[in-house]
Amino acid sequence: MAEVKPEEISHPPMEQLQGFEYCIDSNPPWGEAIILGFQHYILALGTAVMIPAVLVPMMGGSDGDRVRVVQTLLFVTGINTLLQSLFGTRLPTVIGGSYAFVVPIMAIIQDSSLAAIPNDHERFLQTMRAIQGALIVSSSIQIILGYSQLWGIFSRFFSPLGMAPVVALLGFGLFERGFPVVGRCVEVGLPMLILFVVLSQYLKNVQIRDIPILERFSLFICITLVWAYAQILTAGGAYKHSPEVTQINCRTDRANLISSAPWIKIPFPLQWGAPTFSAGQSFGMVSAVLVSLVESTASYKAAARLASATPPPAHILSRGIGWQGIGILLDGLFGTGTGSTVSVENVGLLGSTRIGSRRVIQISAGFMIFFSMLGKFGALFASIPFTIFAAVYCVLFGLVAAVGLSFLQFTNMNSMRNLFIVGVSIFLGLSVPEYFFRYSMAAQRGPAHTKAGWFNDYINTIFSSPPTVGLIVAVFLDNTLEVKNAAKDRGMPWWVPFRSFKGDARSEEFYSLPFNLNRFFPPS
Repeated sequence: MAEVKPEEISHPPMEQLQGFEYCIDSNPPWGEAIILGFQHYILALGTAVMIPAVLVPMMGGSDGDRVRVVQTLLFVTGINTLLQSLFGTRLPTVIGGSYAFVVPIMAIIQDSSLAAIPNDHERFLQTMRAIQGALIVSSSIQIILGYSQLWGIFSRFFSPLGMAPVVALLGFGLFERGFPVVGRCVEVGLPMLILFVVLSQYLKNVQIRDIPILERFSLFICITLVWAYAQILTAGGAYKHSPEVTQINCRTDRANLISSAPWIKIPFPLQWGAPTFSAGQSFGMVSAVLVSLVESTASYKAAARLASATPPPAHILSRGIGWQGIGILLDGLFGTGTGSTVSVENVGLLGSTRIGSRRVIQISAGFMIFFSMLGKFGALFASIPFTIFAAVYCVLFGLVAAVGLSFLQFTNMNSMRNLFIVGVSIFLGLSVPEYFFRYSMAAQRGPAHTKAGWFNDYINTIFSSPPTVGLIVAVFLDNTLEVKNAAKDRGMPWWVPFRSFKGDARSEEFYSLPFNLNRFFPPS
């Protein structure tokens, strides 16, 4: 038997992912770009509809209020996405609603002074104004950490070994939004999951006019087919005698969005009235802003690889966090009912389509702004059953998690030190938030339950986030455990050049500001 050569066993590390026909600064033809942008818009609807669907009824809002919050969230998502792609990190990322803000928002909803308001609509307005005030105040944290470059300085403690678990947990940590939701309506969710995998992977080489149409547009095709199939089941009376929970998750006519939506409605700042401010509520919201910062940092690292770009330098990362802080400020001014973070599912779609173009994301932002103003048309697409989105999440979240694990190629995984850090940080990153989740479901409150409400929000929010727990554990261990002579094992020789803007010649190509603005804001 011939001797096996070392290069035949392993693959050399690659700084940029290969196989992308269009990377961050290259653009598909306009026709393709518009359809790809519409796919990203459709995918962003899942979170934009689900968060208001959970929170608005608890605030006392009607179906009409819920529709207006969905429209506002989509409108601000479009604005924030444009700002981030033009002046922030310039990565192809969608800046959408964040589940990290749910814990402090729930604390505001349950505030005794607000819960005691007898009129539902008045309670909704007062609660929304309190949420707005907390978002406006807490947004200053990201603005300060970003534009002061403090977050960029802190990022110097990151390494490929430390970031691999954090980015991986960005995907793995969202497993509750995957198959557990698919299982609520398996006759719709499972066909969607199977069809999406078949079209995007097994039939990805099917081409029409030299375009791999099934790989690039599989999301749009699958959602159209399965949505029509769900509509047939609904119209045929398949759920007429089913339990209420099944009908909510399976039927296409239970959202009440289309009937409640106005034909034209343009969201505007302070549309719910003047925000109200409370020190305790604002302190509690800061915890969600910190979690959003960590999750977005991990998302930017993943998006850079899936856009076939180099890792964003510290200055660019800080610039993006600063603009994200402005995004949360806009959330507070417009009244979206939640804060912002990078949409993980849209990052995963970059890899599924193998199109990492910045222009595609900017086009999707245009769709968000346009359809948020045309209420009826936007509500039509927003009425897609969430089970369909959950089936897609099973693929896209897994893809983002795998991107995180790919950072390990730059490290020495024959080192027990590295194996310990990766294993413990991933395990605790999953186990600790699961404990907080199960405790909250059983006790109807988080494990932290002191008289200081803001402290409870801090603990319950931060330790309910898998990437945040992973970052705390991984970065601490990586910078304190046998650090001497471990730089090569940690992957630092590859990582260090990307810390500064001028450390790699490609940074200017990927991350320079448009309109020659680098003359006025030179990166460090």
